[in-house]
Amino acid sequence: MLNNIGPMGFLLIAVVVLVLFGRGKVSSLMGEVGKGITAFKKGVKDGTEELEQEASDVAKDVTPSDAAEEKDKA
Repeated sequence: MLNNIGPMGFLLIAVVVLVLFGRGKVSSLMGEVGKGITAFKKGVKDGTEELEQEASDVAKDVTPSDAAEEKDKA
């Protein structure tokens, strides 16, 4: 469906949206969209860092405690 819309179609849609909602409303909407995208990217980054931190915590010590005690006795 969207494959048939050319540059003129997008321009026409933009003009209609601008006329219906006004410049101020469209501007504030775009600002909110930008804030949402920024918050999403920050959330993804924080989640990735948290997973990497958990993975590094698990990977630090893989030796069972019993094996470490037997090694000290030998």
